Amino acid sequence: MRKNTILLRHTVVNNPIGKPFIELLSVDSTNNYAMEMLRQGHSKHGTVYFAYEQFAGKGQRGKQWQTHPGENIIISAVLDTSFLHVSNLFILSISMALGAHDFFSSFVPDNVFLKWPNDLYYNDRKTGGILIENIFRGKDWQNAVAGIGININQTVFDPSIANAISLQQITGKVYDAVQLAKELCTFLEKRYRQLQNHESEALLKKYNSILYKRGESMKFKKDNVVFSGIVKEVNANGQLIIEAGSEQAFDVGEIEWLTI
Repeated sequence: MRKNTILLRHTVVNNPIGKPFIELLSVDSTNNYAMEMLRQGHSKHGTVYFAYEQFAGKGQRGKQWQTHPGENIIISAVLDTSFLHVSNLFILSISMALGAHDFFSSFVPDNVFLKWPNDLYYNDRKTGGILIENIFRGKDWQNAVAGIGININQTVFDPSIANAISLQQITGKVYDAVQLAKELCTFLEKRYRQLQNHESEALLKKYNSILYKRGESMKFKKDNVVFSGIVKEVNANGQLIIEAGSEQAFDVGEIEWLTI
């Protein structure tokens, strides 16, 4: 298996994630807003945009992230990636997913997992998701925007979202979504610093230790073919390793998890 290594360039990142923390009343997508601010030169590393309402939120593979106004965490964090090699795209995604997991686990210590590639789960219920978008200048990976949505106080979900759950539903408590978003930033910062400290292997090891359904047989669909296989691990290239007769590696978007 080819190992990914983080190639560092000389860089100084002063602002921690969440400094500044900008609150938006309503926006189509915090990721869209953050990307546009970056393109216009009005944003920098560490800036986090929090939206009370997002009416065209982005999810993985073109899906929409639906949320009730003011009830949940909806943020996008601007990240400097100029010190990372492009082969580390998934390791960055892992670091942000782990930060979200660390945050949620501080309230719910048990049965919190990361479902490949980057959904946050409590048992078999989805509590959040992460979407990373990148900015390249030529061959250089300059910046990334990490969009993170976590269900906090919402208790009624669209019927099309069968397995959603919120922190309030799990704990029975009502939370201040803005304050929790700021707390989330501190967890993201700790994981981001691991990237700077050459700790990609430790990040991947931790990710695999909390991988949803690891070691269990699950059903998947590739094209129009349904098959069963044991979830083994995720490699440094971001591929899910499934044992179905023999071990096979699948790219993000290549296969679909089927409902239990």
